[in-house]
Amino acid sequence: MAESFGIDPERYDRARPAYPDDLVARIVAASPGPDVLDVGCGTGIEARQLRAAGCKVLGVDPDARMADFARRTGIEVEVATFEAWAPAGRTFDALVAGTAWHWVDPVAGAAKAAEVLRPGGLLAPFWHVFQPPPEVTDGFVAAYRRVVPDSPVDLAATRSMLDEYQERFATVADAIRDTAGFGEPEQWRYDWACVYTRDEWLDRLPTTGALTTLPPGALAEVLAGVGAAIDALGGSFTMSYATVAVAAIVTDVRKLSSR
Repeated sequence: MAESFGIDPERYDRARPAYPDDLVARIVAASPGPDVLDVGCGTGIEARQLRAAGCKVLGVDPDARMADFARRTGIEVEVATFEAWAPAGRTFDALVAGTAWHWVDPVAGAAKAAEVLRPGGLLAPFWHVFQPPPEVTDGFVAAYRRVVPDSPVDLAATRSMLDEYQERFATVADAIRDTAGFGEPEQWRYDWACVYTRDEWLDRLPTTGALTTLPPGALAEVLAGVGAAIDALGGSFTMSYATVAVAAIVTDVRKLSSR
């Protein structure tokens, strides 16, 4: 699933939301310099935001299709999983991952981040957590269960996304705590909302992991079910978002300088 998002990179880049400006500004302020490694950079959404804020960004992504799109927007990208990526002696002031760090082994990822970050460097994976209205969620769950009854996707989690993600944040924070060289991780949270029309949300849905691997007929049936739910709400709805980062600073200067 991690390498299925590149099936339609144009749609992904068009439909996926950017990250809050306040988060980008905080990353820049907390970083000791401008050199940023963007893990799982995808089409370059957050990389372009960081570049616009004055950073020099190198992306790493396992999907060559996503990497090609990002390169066309001016982002330098190397194709690899983070675990297999070769830093070749390069170090960075910050390492970020926009809604992608859950595809990285949290223990191996934290250890490798400690290797490539400079003293005082910032590790800050972050995620969009979204919660549609119950009517939209129920329309999705009903259609998805009908089309893919044996799917391993946890549909119960879609009814309380922030609670489900908090478990993920705790796992990431614990891995950072267990990795020598980092200070205590903390959460940065930014709440915001976005109004979606029926067409806008149906454009966004196929970029989610549960749907990227569905055959066209099954996907169309799921989208029809969700579309009917949005029609019943008047053709649009307000989505609640929480964008959350798990951030930690490299504090063990002796450890890193001895590498």
